[in-house]
Amino acid sequence: MQKFGFIGLGIMGSAMAKNLVMAGFDVTVWNRSPEKCDELVALGARQAATPREVVASAPLTFAMLADPAAAEEVCFGKNGVLEGIGDGRGYVDMSTVDPATSQRIGFAVAATGGRFLEAPVSGSKKPAEDGTLIILAAGDRTLYDEAMPGFEKMGKKVLHLGDVGRGAEMKLVVNMMMGGMMAIFCEGLALGGKAGLASDDILDVVAAGAMANPMFALKGKLMGEGNFAPAFPLKHMQKDLRLAVALGERVGQPLFAAATANELFKRASAAGFGAEDFSALFKTTAP
Repeated sequence: MQKFGFIGLGIMGSAMAKNLVMAGFDVTVWNRSPEKCDELVALGARQAATPREVVASAPLTFAMLADPAAAEEVCFGKNGVLEGIGDGRGYVDMSTVDPATSQRIGFAVAATGGRFLEAPVSGSKKPAEDGTLIILAAGDRTLYDEAMPGFEKMGKKVLHLGDVGRGAEMKLVVNMMMGGMMAIFCEGLALGGKAGLASDDILDVVAAGAMANPMFALKGKLMGEGNFAPAFPLKHMQKDLRLAVALGERVGQPLFAAATANELFKRASAAGFGAEDFSALFKTTAP
């Protein structure tokens, strides 16, 4: 039976780790809030006391953490990944971070005798639960091949994009586009509502034309019901937009629309909607 470690059991990580456990893998888990391990332990996972213990327990460990600060703390902190990763063990960080953070972690893992792969994902809570994420891997190719049995239980499409940093860049590009789409979608629904148009009619027109897409269909319905339960928290979208704008600055690419979307999400987070779904941006634009 293949052994995996899994670090980080938030909205995404808990669903991803559960798919590994339900597929029959031997999985050791850790989360900063230990109670989040309870469901997985009841299903057969083992619980570790520290990230160090997780990576020492398995040839390959996946991590799914909230942001660059959390990813670095788990890696470099006391009883962290670096203290247990040597001897050729693999560390696959699936968190959404900036390329520089991913490269720092990858270099440090390699320097201690481990192997590193970044593998951020495109998708939110439901695809994580269904095992239909899109996995954007980059880095050690042998580790990519060894991780594939786990990837196949977590995602429907897996790509290897080259050197460490490319996966992070791809994820930021994709989420930047998604955040921009959500911003104009919210403003469109708000404008239509202010003009007296029914939101259901707007959604019907959008669904019938070239702009039809699953995000508009799903989020439009939930927004109409006032349902902003977090599938992808607004604060994380704002973080991704901030990192995308920083990437644009680094490579010299102007990002006028993305910068504006970032400011809109910052305002919504400051208004208290950060823990709600990123579609809660609508609350700051609704009539």
